[in-house]
Amino acid sequence: MNRNSRENGTNMRGGRAANFVVQGSILAAAGILVRIIGMLYRMPLNDIIGKQGNGYYTSAYNVYNILLILSSYSMPVAVSKMISSRLARGEYHNCRRILKAGLVYATAVGGIAAAVLWFGADLFAELIKTPMSRYALKTLAPTIWIMAYLGVLRGYFQGMGTMVPTALSQILEQIVNAVVSVVAAGLLFQRGLAMNAASGAEDYSYALGAAGGTIGTGAGALTALLFFILLTVSAGNRALVSVKPKKAGTRQGTGRRRKESYGRLMYLLTITVLPIVISSGVYNCSNVVDNYLFGQGMDKLGYGADDIAIFWGALGQYQLLFNIPVAVSNALSSSLIPSLTRAVSRGDKKQTRAKIASSIRFSMLIAIPAAVGITALAEPVCNLLFVSEDNSLLIRLSMAGSLAVVFYSLSTVTNAILQGLNRMDLPIRHSAAALVIHVAVLETLLLGLKLGIYSVVLANIVFALVMCLLNARSIARTARYRQEIKKTFVLPSVCSLLMGVAAYGVYRGLAALFPAGMLRGRLGMALLVFPSVAAAMAVYGVLLVKLGAVNEEELKEMPMGTRLTRVFKKLRLL
Repeated sequence: MNRNSRENGTNMRGGRAANFVVQGSILAAAGILVRIIGMLYRMPLNDIIGKQGNGYYTSAYNVYNILLILSSYSMPVAVSKMISSRLARGEYHNCRRILKAGLVYATAVGGIAAAVLWFGADLFAELIKTPMSRYALKTLAPTIWIMAYLGVLRGYFQGMGTMVPTALSQILEQIVNAVVSVVAAGLLFQRGLAMNAASGAEDYSYALGAAGGTIGTGAGALTALLFFILLTVSAGNRALVSVKPKKAGTRQGTGRRRKESYGRLMYLLTITVLPIVISSGVYNCSNVVDNYLFGQGMDKLGYGADDIAIFWGALGQYQLLFNIPVAVSNALSSSLIPSLTRAVSRGDKKQTRAKIASSIRFSMLIAIPAAVGITALAEPVCNLLFVSEDNSLLIRLSMAGSLAVVFYSLSTVTNAILQGLNRMDLPIRHSAAALVIHVAVLETLLLGLKLGIYSVVLANIVFALVMCLLNARSIARTARYRQEIKKTFVLPSVCSLLMGVAAYGVYRGLAALFPAGMLRGRLGMALLVFPSVAAAMAVYGVLLVKLGAVNEEELKEMPMGTRLTRVFKKLRLL
């Protein structure tokens, strides 16, 4: 009876920890808030540095992201995967040893990547045909080292089944990032103006302003790292960090007899990280490949470095909108991998398939309406965010590339599913195949059809679509999983299209109702955007319930789901 009680207690704890939809919702909500803060601070930042400065900023970030992926981006996934598998076996002592091994690993790879970016900044800037981005690249170098340590600590807590520390740290990180970025960009932009006057140049202000924006990234990461250090060593959290069960029973004894050496853990960490690094590197390096090929191609077509930076700056603004809904899938993926790993370790095929279905469906409930919303409200949203510029190019880019939201969200989640199924080799193969097709499409559109920056957007859609198709085939074979279509794709699409019509109708109606003088500036655009978005959310929520896309139980699992359920019942929609 005592044994059963212990097992039931373990199952209850495991059930709470494995509730990845709830944990994913926490991280997704934080991710959305982080992206909203990112949009808000990018408005004054863009006002300071303009499209040209934003081009340097985006170019530097593309290089930084690849080095981050190669060094520490995969650390949360790898550490959480190792922690969760040992928790499933009751090897509590090894969890602490994994944390220590991860920090040693982060010291080595983070330091090497930081040195590569610092000393290679000039070379990278020349390769992507934006030489003035070298200042932003250098300021990002220390951030890579900080992110390596931060990745280990985030992965440790995620492996325990809690996303709250990661969510809080992301919000704190972004708040500091926002404040420091705007202040530093303003100060360094003025310094650049003085350098322009002294040298007769025009680019120093934009380049140094972009570098100021990237300083905020490092300040935010350092703040988040300090938060995790305090959380880890604080007396109030030692019970969580040490991962000790209430009683030293058989499972704890088993964990001690299985104590793994640090050498073995370093080896396991390396072989766990390596396929994720390669997969993530190939999957995400398309941005750097795009940056390089676009720069080289536009140079051949006769465009100058300043023109290339301006086009790339517009793409960076488009990606700012694009990244908000994709953040939900990234958050869901972070919570899915340790949860799915535990189900696979237990051999629970029913739970495995249920988690796969829930993750894909939840992702599509967000991504599909987001894509439709970006298309319907591209004009007022772009004019709200970047009010001081001519946004005609950005509006067209947003409408042309909105479909990428769906495919990137789906490919992100399905990558995580394959990693959780211990098939980390498959995303590597799929990313490589998709990248080859992507490059061919990009070169054809850029040099053959001369579509300019649209070539990059359309090629990215093709890349993500190929990833989705290949991942779906592999998941079906590996987990013997059959994808449900109606409630996952068809009904959300129908609800989203009707939502888009309603949102566009509200926007055009308000534009006709208000005098033209009231619709100038950000305040004027806000009068059009916020009511339209509110109407879209209300229409989409009601349609999901009325058409049977979600039921009461599923609704309760979503962020603020219990409160929404009460509201729908009062309105007699449930």
